[in-house]
Parts: sequence; C-alpha cells; structure tokens
Amino acid sequence: MTSRLDRVIDETGFSGVVHVARADHVVYARATGLADRAHEIPNTLDTQFAIASGTKGLTALAVMSLVAEGTLGLDATVQSVLGDVTDLLDPAVTVRHLLAHTSGMGDYLDESMITDVEDYVLGVPVHRLALPADFVPLLRGLPAKSQAGTTFAYCNSGYVLLALVIERVTGRSYYDVVHETIFATVGMQATAFHRLDELPGSAAIGYLPKRGWRSNHLHLPVRGGGDGGAYSTAGDITRFWKGLFAGRIIPLATLTEMVRPQHDAAPTSHAYGLGFWLTKDRNGVFLEGSDPGISFRSTFEPPTGLLYTVLSNTTSGAWPVVKELEAIRPEFVLTAEPADRRSQQ
Repeated sequence: MTSRLDRVIDETGFSGVVHVARADHVVYARATGLADRAHEIPNTLDTQFAIASGTKGLTALAVMSLVAEGTLGLDATVQSVLGDVTDLLDPAVTVRHLLAHTSGMGDYLDESMITDVEDYVLGVPVHRLALPADFVPLLRGLPAKSQAGTTFAYCNSGYVLLALVIERVTGRSYYDVVHETIFATVGMQATAFHRLDELPGSAAIGYLPKRGWRSNHLHLPVRGGGDGGAYSTAGDITRFWKGLFAGRIIPLATLTEMVRPQHDAAPTSHAYGLGFWLTKDRNGVFLEGSDPGISFRSTFEPPTGLLYTVLSNTTSGAWPVVKELEAIRPEFVLTAEPADRRSQQ
C-alpha cells in the first residue's frame, strides 16, 4: 500500500508533504523536494505551504461563526451589509449565494477561461493586492454569469466579498478574525497569511516547473484577500479537521449545514456545501487549492476517521499523489492497526 504511494512520489518528483492519519494514528508521513531551490533547503514535515483556495473554507467558517452567533444573517443580501454594490453584483445576491458559489457574479479570476495558470497575469500589479479591499477594482465591470441562486459557478470574487462582509460586521481585520476564530481556537500555531515578499524561512517558496522553476512571486497577490493566501502545515491541517468536527470552531449544527450539498449543478461529481467540497460518496469533506506554484488537497472522512493531506509547492505536483491516495483509500480504511511511518528526504 505505502510502497505504491512511495513509487508515485518518487516517479513524479513530488515536492511537498504527504500526511495520512486514521483516528489518532499517523499511518504515513513523508516530506520530499525543496522548499527553497536556490539555497537547497529541503521540505520537512513542519514546512508551511500555501493552500490557495483551501483558504475559502477558512473564510466560510469565519462567516458562519458570525451567523451562528446571530450577528449576520445567512440569507441577508450582500448589499444590506456592504451598502451599494450594484456595480459588483446583483442586489439580490445573499451571503449564502456567495458561500455556495451560486451568486452568478463575474469572477476576476475565472478559472474556466484560463488555459495556462502559470502564464496568467492579474489586471493590477500584484504588490498592490495586500488587503481584501484592494481587490475591489478587479471585481468591477465583470458581466454576470447567471441569475442569483440558479447555477453553481466557482467564483473567487465572491470570497473576496465575504472577507469584506466579515470586516464590515466585526469592524476588524479579516486576517485577525480568521486567526482568532480558527487558528487560535484549535491550536494552528504555524498557520498564517504570509506576504509573498516576506516569507519566513519556515515557508516553502512556490515554483513554476513549466517556466524553468521560477518562483511564483510575480503571479499571485502579495497577500490573499479571502479567496486564498493562507499558509499551513500538515500538522496544523490535522488540528483543523479534528477541532472542526469536535465542534470547537462553530456549533456542530452549523457545520452540518455547511457540509450539506447546496446545489445540484456542480460541474463535477463532487458536490459543494458552504465553503467545502464533498466527496463523491458524500462520506468525506475536503478543501482544495491550486495556483501557480501551489497545489493542495486535504480530505477528512468523519465515518472512518481517515484524514489525508497533500501539500505541494509546485503548480500541479499534488494531483498524481491525490489520485493514488484515492485509489488506495480502502486499504487505509481497512487497516486494523495503523503503523506510524514518518520519513523525510
């Protein structure tokens, strides 16, 4: 079982961390590749990796914590919270629509139209995108895709607006709210919203294999604005899932609503809830992210306790490993006595 996984990691030149746990047992953990190619610094099990759109789950949880405490209505219109936003989206769009990707609004980063993610250039200099409000000019003038509530269309713009909703309702920084609501609550001490131009030595630099292993610094916002930007470790992602399903971040009744399929029109067999993807059999919940120099997937199955996370500092390095993990998943589930396996190279 693990030999198959090792073979895929080795044959694809995977750079990152693979971590598999069942209940409280680590059954597989391996770090490979380089966090900093220029200085030949290897990835370790404690390296911080960007999780790209995995951040959307964090944003959604911060929003739903406000819903749970009664300071924000899930079906409140975005306009009632932010004021006049008719230049950005239909006044009928609600917070729920944004969370479920059914707002119909145009997307500043329309992934369905991008043929080469490593060659895509944002409409403003990336060093100017350091706060959620900085993204607003990118959201203006985009034609709507559909009527609110009718169609699932993955939308980064919606999660930028959700970050602004959080700031408006709380009167605080989006980053501070997410840190207090999630990171501090479940002990994610190594998770943060780093600036790309101020990465600590503990964080992996993202690389573009198709572009001669250049770094991704010129391809992404200098700091994410609600739809991406968080950095985390395999250990912290494990703490996240355990804390979330123990009811430490939001009430379990609220979490149940978040992991319920919200719309039948998702373009894949993976349904979507509110900020979270659902596996084909609906027994698992996962977060996923992909950007230039970043690929990430973490899946948790409450019924079996199986949790597997793949973090990579290359554009598509995670996907062959994820595919293999999905193929051998039944063997991990049936393992009676998980045996710890930790390695780095």
